[in-house]
Amino acid sequence: MSSTSQNTTSSFAALARLLRYARGYRRQIIAAATCSVINKLFDIAPEILIGVAIDVVVNKEASFVAGLGFETAQEQITILAILTFFIWAGESLFEYLFQILWRNLAQRLQSDLRQDAYEHAQRLDMSFFEARSSGQLVATMNDDVNQLERFLDGGANAMIQVVVTVIAVGAVFFVLSPLIALLAFTPIPLIIWGAFYFQRKAGPLYADVREKVGDLSSRLANNLGGIATIKSFTAETREARRLKESSEAYVEANRRAIRISSAFIPIIRMAILAGFLATFTVGGMMALSGDLNVGAYGVLVFLTQRLLWPLTGLAEVIDLFERAMASTRRILDLLSEPVHVRDAAGKALSEPVQGEVTLNKVSFHYPSSGAGICDIDLHVPAGNTLALVGATGSGKSTLIKLLLRFYDPSHGDIRIDGQPIQGISLKSLRKAIGLVSQDVYLFEGSIRDNLTYGKPDASDSEIIDAAKTAEAWSFIEALPDGLDTPVGERGIRLSGGQRQRLSLARALLKNPPILVLDEATSAVDNETEAAIQRSLKRIGHNRTVIMIAHRLSTIVDADTIAVVDAGTVVESGTHQQLLDHDGAYAAQWRVQTGQV
Repeated sequence: MSSTSQNTTSSFAALARLLRYARGYRRQIIAAATCSVINKLFDIAPEILIGVAIDVVVNKEASFVAGLGFETAQEQITILAILTFFIWAGESLFEYLFQILWRNLAQRLQSDLRQDAYEHAQRLDMSFFEARSSGQLVATMNDDVNQLERFLDGGANAMIQVVVTVIAVGAVFFVLSPLIALLAFTPIPLIIWGAFYFQRKAGPLYADVREKVGDLSSRLANNLGGIATIKSFTAETREARRLKESSEAYVEANRRAIRISSAFIPIIRMAILAGFLATFTVGGMMALSGDLNVGAYGVLVFLTQRLLWPLTGLAEVIDLFERAMASTRRILDLLSEPVHVRDAAGKALSEPVQGEVTLNKVSFHYPSSGAGICDIDLHVPAGNTLALVGATGSGKSTLIKLLLRFYDPSHGDIRIDGQPIQGISLKSLRKAIGLVSQDVYLFEGSIRDNLTYGKPDASDSEIIDAAKTAEAWSFIEALPDGLDTPVGERGIRLSGGQRQRLSLARALLKNPPILVLDEATSAVDNETEAAIQRSLKRIGHNRTVIMIAHRLSTIVDADTIAVVDAGTVVESGTHQQLLDHDGAYAAQWRVQTGQV
């Protein structure tokens, strides 16, 4: 199959996929399409009435209307005027209805598509997000959905009305004069061929436009998120140039698509002219010779334009259609992304959760890099503290991701209180675990909004207690608006240490039986670190704590310290046991304490 045929098939396949997705809107679609059809039939009727009126004026008592029982020309004109009024009123009414129905359908469908795409994206594995830029995803959920909305807002109605025009006007033509009908319809194959030809040409070009939009969105998102880095390296000019390159690539992609779509109308105009001249001259000759009624000739002349002229709109309709189908493919492709980490919905951890964590022969490797862990065996009794230490990339964070089921292990299993976590609902599992990550993410809003993220109904006293435990209350209290102080996007208005302490307080307010600290003290000063260490002793009471740390001074009191190297646990024990063993941990301890 040629690439152009594949593109045509792809666009209509995308439309079929969209209709399957929108099957819940079947009644609205049928109602909107019906109003479009009726509106177009009313729209065509005045031209027929004009021909009938000419027939009345020319033939008077011998006219077509006279045969319906209206004897005088005055009566005939009066009844035609009344019919015209009701036809125009009907056309206006159904135009109002189809506008309301199509636009509301467009709004409802685009809202549901965006919501479904977002909710599905939330269920996707972390590997999906690690392989794609946030800018591409934002472009899909925002710009692509809006592109589809624009098509439904006007293009869908236009497509239906073009088809109705061809069928209805063609029927009138063949009733009045089959010969002129054939002449008038002669350009239509050329117009349809041109439409499909330009559709095949435009399809891949608009797919490229959608990709360029995603690239541009990614560039903007990355640059605005990294504005401090850009400024610190005085890279403003370079980044502005790179953004211009992305923007110009988008402009160029649009230019190629526009060049193809713009060539359609001039060609169609000439085809229309050929059809109109055929009707005008042949029909005129037939009317002069008496082979065609003068009124019928008038109807044919007026309807020729009604038949052919709307086909010029195919260029715009195809333009909208191709843009919308390119967007639809991206949206529905996102919705069809498989979810590998399956949720065991409805199966909760047995209450009360004690917090015992066991890893049995757990192995996992990232598909992209091959890095990961191999045959990890660990046991953390409920209420104990496990510290994981090792070089960057050794597999410590991978263990945390597996515990939270961001990924599932390829071999082995992980259990909490003896229950395999793959048989526990994600909500129940993650409710039992509080994560404080090295890369703290605060949402735009107030300090209160961020602290109560895991417990929206928390009281002020609970919030303050959690903040005090995390050594965060002193700086919160000193702020002019206290808990209602805005943190800015990603917490940009706060220092790294303040963000870290808020992250710890947020996890503590959730009050999970298992607390995971991934380099939780990496961004704080020595004084704050010491304060957090004091609080950790209180935090760890009756709670399982799993810590990842590079500073060994922060984990000397851990019940178990496991040294991870190249994806395996090479030694484990208490701080003193590992020093006595004089292995990798002892060597690192000597380096950090200046004993070498």
